[in-house]
Amino acid sequence: MEASGHIDTYARDHLPPEGDWPELLLDGNPDVDYPARLNCAVALVDDLVAQGQGDRIALWWHDGQGKRSLSYLELMRLTNRIAHVLVEDMGLQPGNRVLVRGPNNAMMAASWLAAVKAGMVTVPTMPLLRAGELKKIIDKAQISAVLCDVRLSGEVRDCMTPGHAAYSDMLRQACFFGGDDPDSLDARAASKPDTFSACDTALDDVCLIAFTSGTTGIPKGCMNFHRDVLAMCDTFSRHVLRMSAADVVCGTPPLAFTFGLGGLLCFPLRVGGAAVLCEKLTPDTLLQTVQDFGVTMTFTAPTFYRQMAERAGNYDLSSLRASVSAGEALPDSTRQLWKQATGIEMTDGIGGTEMIHVYLSSRPEDVRRGAIGRVVPGYVAQVVDEAFQPVPPGTPGRLAVKGPTGCRYLDDARQRNFVQHGWNVPGDTFTMDEDGYFFYQARNDDMIISAGYNIAGPEVEDALLSHEAVAECGVVGKPDPQRGNIVKAFVVLKPGRAGDAALIKALQDHVKAVIAPYKYPREIEFTDSLPRTETGKLQRFVLRTQANA
Repeated sequence: MEASGHIDTYARDHLPPEGDWPELLLDGNPDVDYPARLNCAVALVDDLVAQGQGDRIALWWHDGQGKRSLSYLELMRLTNRIAHVLVEDMGLQPGNRVLVRGPNNAMMAASWLAAVKAGMVTVPTMPLLRAGELKKIIDKAQISAVLCDVRLSGEVRDCMTPGHAAYSDMLRQACFFGGDDPDSLDARAASKPDTFSACDTALDDVCLIAFTSGTTGIPKGCMNFHRDVLAMCDTFSRHVLRMSAADVVCGTPPLAFTFGLGGLLCFPLRVGGAAVLCEKLTPDTLLQTVQDFGVTMTFTAPTFYRQMAERAGNYDLSSLRASVSAGEALPDSTRQLWKQATGIEMTDGIGGTEMIHVYLSSRPEDVRRGAIGRVVPGYVAQVVDEAFQPVPPGTPGRLAVKGPTGCRYLDDARQRNFVQHGWNVPGDTFTMDEDGYFFYQARNDDMIISAGYNIAGPEVEDALLSHEAVAECGVVGKPDPQRGNIVKAFVVLKPGRAGDAALIKALQDHVKAVIAPYKYPREIEFTDSLPRTETGKLQRFVLRTQANA
């Protein structure tokens, strides 16, 4: 490893032993051939200004009164002023962990960039996390300071209040942005110089600890280097999305989620493009944003695309050239629905917080129906059995992947579960065909074994979603004394549909006609909504609990 630019070396000291790291594919790949001294915030913003691109718009948003924007030069100056607050007013040193908390807005983006530029280790967190959940992260990462939107300050203050159940003696100070307080981050930054000497960090200094979403119990912190942030831009975004300076992006994933941090901030900044940051979006307001800002690329989850497809005809989407789906499995029925509504072949992808972003995907012209795609350039993948031997084409097995990024958990024994034999093993069941296309089956723990048959819940969901009455659905296994498990479906119906016995039979018959009959849901329960994480992922473990009950 290179000599660290950090004074506080906690992050580097708590990386897993190098023998437990996955093999990193770096040598011989010009896409990820970075200099030894690297600050990714400088590469994403300052370098564009130095190249004469300072007048280009970096960030757009709507403040209720009209469109607002920050150019690359203005964004650089804002991040410099915030960095001065971190170093001078808050007394932070390179390597200190800083929790960054806020919705998708310009100050959230600038705060993250400023902390990285100043050499801090950033820990972005989902806006909906409660104090008890924040405390686990604060203690695990030994966070000493917080930058937070003032509207989310209550949960942070709970973590700083002695006697409160969520109190953490790790947390020393917090600075809030977005309000009128004269001591706010905005007010402090306004009086600071526009220039700042960025921390001389190494390319393998940690700059981001991304905690896994949708987990229970002790959260896992995924440690990413400065080079990892650029690598996600220079692999998936460069080769699959082919993002350019002409692109304007928008979407729903929070910046605290690496899907959002990449797609809605780092990817466009890397090429001189622009991001439209929206704090709250519905299917209609996302479509309206595409129309109003000339958005060329959207990022969201399959559920949103399905809902937007029904409304697409009400908006001018002529600027839109690409749509990216990630976060959960994309049903083929949703892909076809979106394509019929917009003419756009969706870009599907699978990635993970441990790998920072997407590693399996395909360009629209290379899509093979039913497949997520092939490996993103720079990555390799295989499907293996329990003995870690590659399985024949078409045979289900565990996905194993490696590339220029890989899993490094913060001081966590679960590292050896995720990394095996030098490969990252995300916990997904796949098949691969002779041409290297990967077909998602299920999370390993979402495979339903019923009467000896292996049944992938997402495949049954896809079949149900192709029925005209179904708006959303989730499929899990339910214990059964005769069959071991049966397939149970939780179904949200479209407005005007009645969930009765006749519809249950109609849905069961429909599934039998679409996929192998033994996969049909023997139980169907109608519900008003499905449990989802803040990033839109279906929480099947909640449905399993309900089914078991």
